[in-house]
Amino acid sequence: MIFASLRQPEENVLTVYAQQFNEKLLSIFKIMKLIIQIPCYDEEATLPVTLKELPKHVEGFESVEWLIIDDGSTDQTVKVAESNGVDHVVSFTKHHGLAKGFMAGLDACLKLGADIIVNTDADNQYYSGDIPKLVKPILDKNADIVIGVRSIDSIDHFSPLKKLLQKMGSWAVRMVSKTDIPDTTSGFRAFSRDAAIRLNVFNEYTYTLETLIQAGQKSMTVTSVPIRTNDNLRPSRLVKSIPSYIKNSIITIIRIFVVYKPFRFFMFCGMTLFLFGISIGVRFLYHYFTVGGEGYIQSLILSSILLGIGFQTVLVAFLADLQSVNRRLMEDIQYRLKKRDYDFIQVDKMKVSLND
Repeated sequence: MIFASLRQPEENVLTVYAQQFNEKLLSIFKIMKLIIQIPCYDEEATLPVTLKELPKHVEGFESVEWLIIDDGSTDQTVKVAESNGVDHVVSFTKHHGLAKGFMAGLDACLKLGADIIVNTDADNQYYSGDIPKLVKPILDKNADIVIGVRSIDSIDHFSPLKKLLQKMGSWAVRMVSKTDIPDTTSGFRAFSRDAAIRLNVFNEYTYTLETLIQAGQKSMTVTSVPIRTNDNLRPSRLVKSIPSYIKNSIITIIRIFVVYKPFRFFMFCGMTLFLFGISIGVRFLYHYFTVGGEGYIQSLILSSILLGIGFQTVLVAFLADLQSVNRRLMEDIQYRLKKRDYDFIQVDKMKVSLND
C-alpha cells in the first residue's frame, strides 16, 4: 500500500507532463482542419445536391473534409456519398435518430482532428455558400458556437402555425439558456473543438435545443449570423404533422426545464400546489367559522392532499438541485478525460506521419 501511494503522485506528474508535451506538439505541427458533417437517413435523392454545393476550400483552413453519418439508411445513401467525394462515413446498423447521429458525428470529427465542425442537413435546406460566414466568429476567437439564423417569415414552405411554433420554441430556449439566438431550431451551426468536446445530448428527438441550453449553462460564447436558405427538396422528417410537432416540442421543453433548471421547475410546481392547498384550506376555515363547515369536508381533504404533495415537491426541488450540482461536476471530469483522449489520438497520428 505504501509503495502504491508513493507511485501514484509520480504517475500523476508523468501524466501531466505527457499532456503538456502533447499540447505543445499539437500547437507546433497542427494544421487547421474544418470538417463538415451531415446526418443522413435515406438521403440518396437529396444528398448529391447538397454535396455539390459544399466547399472543399474555406479561407483560414489548410484542410476541409466532409463526413456523413449514415443513420441506418435502407437506400444507397453511403454509395452516393462515396461517389460524390465524401471523405469519411460513420454508419449505424439501425436507425437511432437525429440526436444520436449528431453526437456520433461530433465524436468522429474530434477523433479526426477537426478544429471547427460545421453541421448541416442532407436536404440542402441551408445555403452552403454561407459556411465561411458561419465559421468566421470562431476563427476570430469571438465565439465557441455559431448558429445560422434563417429568416423564418420568408420561408414559403413553413405554414403560419409552424412559424409561430418555431418562434415560441426559440423564446422558451432563450429563457432557459440565457442566450440571444432568434432561430434556436436551426441545424446549420459551427462548433469550436473545445465546445464540441463539452457537449452532451440526452434528448432523442433533436439536438438543436439542448446543445444551445448546455452552451448557455456552461458559459460558452454563442452568437448567430444571418444565413440564406434553398428551395425545399423534401418534407421535414422531424415535423411529420403539426400535432406531433407540438407534442414533441412541449415534451422537449419540459424535459429541458427538468434537467437544466430542476430547482426552479420543482419549486414552482411545489409552491403552486402549496398555495392552492392553502387557499382551499382558508375557504374551509371561513365556512367552518361562519356556518359550521357542514358539507365542506371535501375541501379540507383536498387542501390536505395539495399541501402534502406541494411540500414533498418542494423537498424534491432541493434534491434535484443537489443532483444537478453532481451532474456538472461529472461533466467537468468527462470534459477533461475526453480532451486528453482526443489529444492523445492526434499526437499518435502525428507521430506516425512524421515517422513516415
